[in-house]
Amino acid sequence: MRIVVHGQQAFGKAVLEKLLERGENVVGVFCAPDKEGRPADPLKEFALEKGLTVHQPASWKTPEAKELMASFKPDLCVMAYVTLFVPQDVVDLPTKGTIQYHPSLLPLHRGPSSINWPIIMGSKKTGLTIFEPDEGLDEGPVILQKTVDIGPDDTLGSLYFDHLFPMGVDAMVECVDLVRDGKVTKTPQDHSKATYESWCRKADAEIDWSKPVDEVYNLIRGTNPQPGAWTTCNGNELKIFDSRKVDGSGTPGSVIAVDGDSFTVAAKGGAIRVDRVRPHDDKKISAGDFAAKAGLAAGSKLGS
Repeated sequence: MRIVVHGQQAFGKAVLEKLLERGENVVGVFCAPDKEGRPADPLKEFALEKGLTVHQPASWKTPEAKELMASFKPDLCVMAYVTLFVPQDVVDLPTKGTIQYHPSLLPLHRGPSSINWPIIMGSKKTGLTIFEPDEGLDEGPVILQKTVDIGPDDTLGSLYFDHLFPMGVDAMVECVDLVRDGKVTKTPQDHSKATYESWCRKADAEIDWSKPVDEVYNLIRGTNPQPGAWTTCNGNELKIFDSRKVDGSGTPGSVIAVDGDSFTVAAKGGAIRVDRVRPHDDKKISAGDFAAKAGLAAGSKLGS
């Protein structure tokens, strides 16, 4: 079976690596164009090391892009972490179709920040979906789903790297086997249950300390490490990373304790103990170090 891999970054590399380890016939690799000043894509570097042809079309909406895909005579296209829109006539070119990874339980959390939002919203479960893409945004029929528990202290980083990443790689390979064996079952998505929250951007990550402590904590962990929850201190932006929910009371946004490597901030119904931050003019440092540099003490106020 002739396979082309379309993806990028560490996830795309891991999928390609797994397929090659199994002896799959990968005939070509596609990834996003290089960006000036950014490191080379790990998928691209790995594919070139293995002697594979790598192409980086800026768009798939051209006749040339369609011809490029067709030139590989693919039986299956494996889409692993794809950010460029691929038109239906290109998706349909492989004789056995195209499969795509999405890190949510579709039709929930369609769109680009599908790992952030379940945590921010306080969900207890999420998962991954392998589906057949169509011209809609994450709307194609489902082939395979895996469910993941969201722990009370999971962050965006831990949920992805400890669960959705490794499970996703294995799920992609499992689907390759289903395609080869002719055992693919496609289940249409229930579009009436679909949600779409778009990108989780900086504006979404601003902390409102007057909100219930659970909501504040979910925002912090759901944006750690990207885009990074933030507040202000002495008029300057301060990103909050490693933290935990603790007992405590006080005026929301007020510092109620500075203790060693951390400081504690009051929210509605509880408090957040902050362990790691990034000031506007520095790298990530311990919250205790920041408190010492900024003169933070009990009674100091964060946020507007």
